[in-house]
Order: sequence, then C-alpha cells, then structure tokens
Amino acid sequence: MAHSTHAVEDVLDKTEELLDGEKDYLHVSELTEELGLKSIAAVLVAPSLAVVSPLSGVPLFSSACGMMIALVSGQMLMGRENLWLPDFLSRRAVSASAAHKATQALRRVASWMDRLFKKRFQPLLSPPFVRLIQAICMLCGLVMPFLEVLPFTSSILGAVVALLAVSMLTGDGLIALVTVSFLVLGVGGVAFHFW
Repeated sequence: MAHSTHAVEDVLDKTEELLDGEKDYLHVSELTEELGLKSIAAVLVAPSLAVVSPLSGVPLFSSACGMMIALVSGQMLMGRENLWLPDFLSRRAVSASAAHKATQALRRVASWMDRLFKKRFQPLLSPPFVRLIQAICMLCGLVMPFLEVLPFTSSILGAVVALLAVSMLTGDGLIALVTVSFLVLGVGGVAFHFW
C-alpha cells in the first residue's frame, strides 16, 4: 500500500480539481474514479469527511454517505482492488457550490490531520488487524442511515471512519489503535448506561 504524507489535503485537492470549470454538480462516480486511481482507502476518506462537513445537514446525505462507506469498506474486506458501486449511488450528485464550500470548511481539519498522521505501528495495518478496522468502518457506514432522524449525529461516526481511513492511507497504526479504543469505550459506556 502506498502511503501519502498529505493524504487528507490530497483528497480535498482532487475534489477541487473536479470542481474546476463550469460544473453545476459533482457526481459520486467522478470522485470515486479519480480517488480510486490512488487507493480504495482514499475513496473511503471522501464520504467520511463529507459527513463531518456542513453537508451532513442535507436530508438523506448522511444515509448516502453511510451506504457508500459500507460498500467501499466491504469491498476492502473482500480484498477487491477495483471498486464497484451500484448505479443509484454512483449517479448521486451534490451541487458544485456546496461541495466547494465543504472542501474549504475542511481545509484546516485536513492540514491538522496531515500533521498528526505519521508512519507508526504499521503491523496494525496488516491482516488480520486491518480487517477489524475495515469491519468497523463498514459497521459505522451501516448505522449512519438509522441516525438520519438525529441531525449531525452521524458526523461522529464519520469522524471515526475518516480517522481510520486516513490511518490506512498514511500507515499510522497508532491513530487507528487510539480511534478503535475510544470507539470501544464510547460504545461500552452507552451500553452500560442503558443496561
């Protein structure tokens, strides 16, 4: 797996490149084709960051991103190198102006994340451990549509997926370990509260 030192900013840069010109909409298929040339993990970064952005307030947007996260993660789990998305999802689009605003809003977060991530604990990003990370990403994506009734709650899961996806992209097993640990503690705390 090729690791990038500016993984998050690279994703935003690629998105901005696709928005250049007279485009009114950015289609999911365009973004996945562009990012997929680099890594399937890069494709996973895009919808997870989008859920963290102000776009998450758009009705059904979090659900669409959740489905995409689940499908991409599932294919990573199966070891696929070529990404497949159903037509109804790949045809989905967001307005170019909204996508541009979202990428600009995420610039500071992207810069912070790129400084934070380094090549550490890399064996944690190899099988069988990486399969657990991919499974967690898939489960987070599957849960997102059910959180649609509570605006912006899916942003928490989006942040978890973004951290794990960038960990895989940059080779930072330490951040993956910390993220999974906090997720387990959070889920355990909620379960204990309702027990």
